[in-house]
Amino acid sequence: MSVPFPFTAVVGQDDLRLALLLNAVSPAVGGVLVRGEKGTAKSTAVRALSALLPEVDVVAGCRFSCAPGAPDPACPDGPHETGPGAARPARMVELPVGASEDRLVGALDIERALAEGVKAFEPGLLAEAHRGILYVDEVNLLHDHLVDLLLDAAAMGASYVEREGVSVRHASKFLLVGTMNPEEGELRPQLLDRFGLTVEVAASREPEQRVEVVRRRLAYDDDPAGFAARWAGEEAAVRARIVAARALLPSVRLGDGALRQIAATCAAFEVDGMRADIVMARTATALAAWAGRTDVLAEDVRQAALLALPHRRRRNPFDAPGLDEDKLDETLEEFSGDDDRNGDRDTDRDSDRDDDPGPDDPGPGGGGGGGGQPAPDAGPQGGDTGARPEAGESGEPLASGSSDQSAVRASEPFRTKVLSVPGIGEGAAGRRSRARTEHGRTTGARRPRGALTKLHLAATVRAAAPYQRARGRSGPGLVVRRDDLRQATREGREGNLVLFVVDASGSMAARQRMSAVKGAVLSLLLDAYQRRDKVGLVTFRGAAADVALPPTSSVDAAAVRLESLPTGGRTPLAAGLLKAHDVLRVERLRDPARRALVVVVTDGRATGGPEPVALAGRAARLFAAEGVASVVVDCESGPVRLGLAGRLAGELGGTAVTLDALRADSIAGLVKEVQGSSRRAA
Repeated sequence: MSVPFPFTAVVGQDDLRLALLLNAVSPAVGGVLVRGEKGTAKSTAVRALSALLPEVDVVAGCRFSCAPGAPDPACPDGPHETGPGAARPARMVELPVGASEDRLVGALDIERALAEGVKAFEPGLLAEAHRGILYVDEVNLLHDHLVDLLLDAAAMGASYVEREGVSVRHASKFLLVGTMNPEEGELRPQLLDRFGLTVEVAASREPEQRVEVVRRRLAYDDDPAGFAARWAGEEAAVRARIVAARALLPSVRLGDGALRQIAATCAAFEVDGMRADIVMARTATALAAWAGRTDVLAEDVRQAALLALPHRRRRNPFDAPGLDEDKLDETLEEFSGDDDRNGDRDTDRDSDRDDDPGPDDPGPGGGGGGGGQPAPDAGPQGGDTGARPEAGESGEPLASGSSDQSAVRASEPFRTKVLSVPGIGEGAAGRRSRARTEHGRTTGARRPRGALTKLHLAATVRAAAPYQRARGRSGPGLVVRRDDLRQATREGREGNLVLFVVDASGSMAARQRMSAVKGAVLSLLLDAYQRRDKVGLVTFRGAAADVALPPTSSVDAAAVRLESLPTGGRTPLAAGLLKAHDVLRVERLRDPARRALVVVVTDGRATGGPEPVALAGRAARLFAAEGVASVVVDCESGPVRLGLAGRLAGELGGTAVTLDALRADSIAGLVKEVQGSSRRAA
């Protein structure tokens, strides 16, 4: 869009705007991760920020945006002489989800290198974003290795490219902003920690505020230039305030008392490592500069904690982000007098809070429950054995249609064995099954389809060698043409669709057993999260099967549905398998490259309706006929076991594993590994 929506016209979203502005004041804060549902102005606010950033002076003709007053001595386009430069607006560079590594960091121009014998480096998006904003929409869908690259560049302020005989280092300092919808999947905790701040956004539930959002958006769509002109004054004021805060930032004093409060807060919330302390210190300093002060107050530390800690205190992907604000206030209060005890200059924080609830300026401020500055114009924004009567918790048979059991809590999750899809796929990059990918070990070569990204040098030489005499080459050297170029093929890992088909019938309803079953499925969900899979959940009980969760990347949504899963009734195993088969059929139309792994969690019994066992067998054979990978988690317990789950696995063409053997550190698995090692040694 040629005229961005004005930043100051965004309705509400105080925390979002404050976090963006703090990074504009001090890029060392480390960027912002914006989490929220669709349609909450995440992208609008980020794009609007770029118009507020001051212009930057650059060396004319430099592709790496060197500052003319202090050019980078290692700039690939240098060396540059110091002197006057050309002013241009700060850039906002967008990194698409499907971008390649070459597009991000840059690469050697292979064709020029072979044709002209020169090492020509083509800069990537990290060079283009230097001294501007790098915006990654749907950052949770970006491949992990690309996230690692851009976060490393953000942390070091430089990009290092070592590939295809090219060694390049260039400055890359930018404001990193990522947006994501948690319903589409989470970032790994290690990557969450690399974002300085995080903000949770949601649409307002206040009718008046929603009306104002619609009113302003319609006015903007009708006349973007006119709408922007009406907000030009507010935009200019915020732009000037950013410049003033940047100038004041070096003078801001972070006292020992504030530092102790920061350290105590990070310790109280048990965040890992020291990055949180550093980010909080930088954020509190930026807050003081934004408020026009040269001293960091307790309210700055509090607001910094609300922005810098929620995503760092998560211990697993099923923990909800957020902070206990009462605990935060108690910690800050406990360490509020450290400056007095150490003889430091005392700041009258109590009188500040009583007489001046916020700085006497109308700039955009932070919400988040405390300490933030108010925002100006906070506007929008088989057989008879399978038909046995089912036992309830007390061991008595359950009648057909018996009442539901209350939901049972899952037992503690554990590390599971790796379940994978056989063969080699070509699906989305992940960590489960073998696949042909852009990254991994080189396994062969092929003609390039489109742009050449990974040259297979030996295959290229072999393709060109037979034609050297015909091309007039008689001495040393090699004449290489475009048709000779070969793309390296690589093998890595892909993410799969893991579809859980969970038996919630009365035969599974003993509370201790159902708790273990839910714990096992929760463990498999955690494994799916770590391996970048999509997951789905089908349950069956009573007379029918239900899709409790359609295939999604949001593993925590599956965990929530699993936790509240009721049990009881008969076991319509065939209905559950047929429902899962239908889910896979639809998903193949949406994403043909993503292979499925069906995990059936059951004791193998089938009851209800005529010939329930025969119907379940026929349904299972549909999966076998289509070659769908499947695993049956055998939940049968007790001294007498019928082996029905193993029989079901045979019908599916898959394997069966018991709950105990599912553990990665189980004794059964250890014995199997030792036996395998002994055979190999013999």
